[in-house]
Amino acid sequence: MKILLKNATIFTNDEFKKSDLEITDEKITNISSNIEAVGFDVVYDLNNMYLLPGLIDVHTHLREPGFIYKETIATGSMAGAKGGYTSICAMPNLNPTPDSLENLQVELDAIKKDAKINVYPYGTITKGEKGQELADLDEIANYVIAFSDDGHGVQNEEMMLSAMEKAKKLNKMIVAHCEDNSLLNGGYIHDGEYAKIHGHKGICSESEWGPIKRDIELSRKTGCHYHVCHISTKESVEIIRQAKKEGVNVTCETGPHYLTLNDMNLQEEGRFKMNPPIRSEEDRQALIEGIKDGTIDMIITDHAPHSAEEKSKGLQGSAMGVVGLEVAFPVLYTNLVKPGIITLNKLLELMNTNPRNIFKIGTEIKVGEKADLTVYDLNENYNIDSSKFVSMGKATPFDGNNVYGKCKMTICEGNIIFNEL
Repeated sequence: MKILLKNATIFTNDEFKKSDLEITDEKITNISSNIEAVGFDVVYDLNNMYLLPGLIDVHTHLREPGFIYKETIATGSMAGAKGGYTSICAMPNLNPTPDSLENLQVELDAIKKDAKINVYPYGTITKGEKGQELADLDEIANYVIAFSDDGHGVQNEEMMLSAMEKAKKLNKMIVAHCEDNSLLNGGYIHDGEYAKIHGHKGICSESEWGPIKRDIELSRKTGCHYHVCHISTKESVEIIRQAKKEGVNVTCETGPHYLTLNDMNLQEEGRFKMNPPIRSEEDRQALIEGIKDGTIDMIITDHAPHSAEEKSKGLQGSAMGVVGLEVAFPVLYTNLVKPGIITLNKLLELMNTNPRNIFKIGTEIKVGEKADLTVYDLNENYNIDSSKFVSMGKATPFDGNNVYGKCKMTICEGNIIFNEL
């Protein structure tokens, strides 16, 4: 199939330029001005729209196998396409957990059958994510993007040391959900002002930054590439900043809700509950400084769908997790780029360039590369309406927010997956 995209503002070589782009089968075959619209199967005029590299999210929960009442590979990957993503990584808190090749194969088969965009599975660090015994890391290494027990912190230091030593030999990352269970004390939102005012049990910041501090020393010792999931505290930012300065092989991520909300924005609804929790304004400002100075490498969604019933029990009783694939880019563009906090180039660095270079997935816009692209109308203004989500999960703290930036088309490997042009 031959596709011509005309008059687009294209992000290539870290700059924006008005041009035409030609796709033949799965690859970009020409980027230049005034490509003649002859011999194409389809031609789109993208005047006043931005043609961006397909977004990359290294932290999503697609829930299949095991929890398809929450989400499926098909719905989750299509939600990604609707948000402009062409490559996503699926976390391993599934049933069965991908801790052996036999168990992983169930997920691989579902991805092959139903994924609308590129989906890369994680393998677990420990069997059943129980922290007691290493998973069959050698057996699954060639089939997974990295190893993670996401949803659970590895509590035992010796277990994490063994995992890092093994991962280093296999040339794989350890991608860590950092949470010290001994410090949780039944908490379910940030241990801050909102919790005090409303009588909620809080989750202290040390439950996150304590394990990060521990694991950075293990990374220093082993040389293993250590990637920290969804950081939310000012201490986490500073610990990682210092470790990077000292040459430790550490990278990290944060999410849109941590960058744009603080705990005083909470409402008594399950759509504001996730793990780690939305923290203080001081933490939020530290995270913004972290993305600006390069301490934080990428922004992920931590897309974590649950059923309506599971999210209907307020802050205390609802399941942890919110959805994000369909709203992340417009929320970040509206709250960070439009006010001049960061540039659009920087946002794309956080949502494409850095995850692409670190995780070795996705593409840039370049002749000869696979055509993984998204088209955004950055001037389109609308209110987020979760009832219209493709995802089976509807819980987002951004429901009803007024945003700029509407995804109009997503192309993955030369195929038009989502199209509202």
